[in-house]
Amino acid sequence: MNAVTGLVRTARPRQWVKNVLVVAPLLPAGAAQLDAQAFLGAAVAFAAFCVVASAVYLVNDAKDVEADRAHPKKRFRPIASGAVSPGAAYATAAVLFVVGIGGSALWEPALAVVMAVYAAIQLVYCFGMKHEPVVELASVASGFLLRALAGGVAAGIELSEWFLLTTAFGSLFMAAGKRYAEARQGEATGRAVRKVVQKYTQTYLRFVWTLSATVLVTAYSLWAFSVLAEEAQPWSWVSVVPFVLAVLRYGVDVDRGQAEEPEELALHDRVLLGLAASWVVVLLLAVYA
Repeated sequence: MNAVTGLVRTARPRQWVKNVLVVAPLLPAGAAQLDAQAFLGAAVAFAAFCVVASAVYLVNDAKDVEADRAHPKKRFRPIASGAVSPGAAYATAAVLFVVGIGGSALWEPALAVVMAVYAAIQLVYCFGMKHEPVVELASVASGFLLRALAGGVAAGIELSEWFLLTTAFGSLFMAAGKRYAEARQGEATGRAVRKVVQKYTQTYLRFVWTLSATVLVTAYSLWAFSVLAEEAQPWSWVSVVPFVLAVLRYGVDVDRGQAEEPEELALHDRVLLGLAASWVVVLLLAVYA
């Protein structure tokens, strides 16, 4: 493996699927707010997150190189294996941060602010926050929330408080699910789990994702029955059904300990994909029919 290939692998392009969340604000926006500029803005936000998130992965692996070398799987990562030096990773990350945040500023200064906040939170996470219970959970959840926020800012779409609440607690639901799945997998296989996961109990993590799922469903329902219902009925009300079913289906996967990688789960659970697709169709009917 040469250094360039190693840097690309460390940048984790497979994780870019998470950045599709930037298009979430476009779904309920309505024809009045959607134009070529809005779609181009979402594309800019997607590209910015791909670049900045990859920079974060480079910093994270360079920072954790010694710990990764002692891990049975992570020791094969490019930096841990010696294919890429920590110095090269830090230098590449610095360039990517400048490109991602600087490019965002050229499109929309507010987008650059969102990207800078994301980068700051993730860097603090890499250099210590990852070991603090609850705080690290909020940090992971903020990544999902900031992606949706960035999409709205870049596209020039006004986001309602209910949309932001739905996104925030949906993010916490996924983050808590990740940690719960890690705890379950560690218990079932006996493999080592990250230190912060050892500081949680499974009961506590179940409480967090149950609480977040409750608020998530409530916030979305209030949005559908108030804000969205002003535009279209009964499709706005019907959209609650596939949304709740999708949350419940995801909950099944979380309870089984299979939600350690939400992006992988989203691509392989066909029932979940079907429910999500049904929700999108009904939502589009509510907004545009």
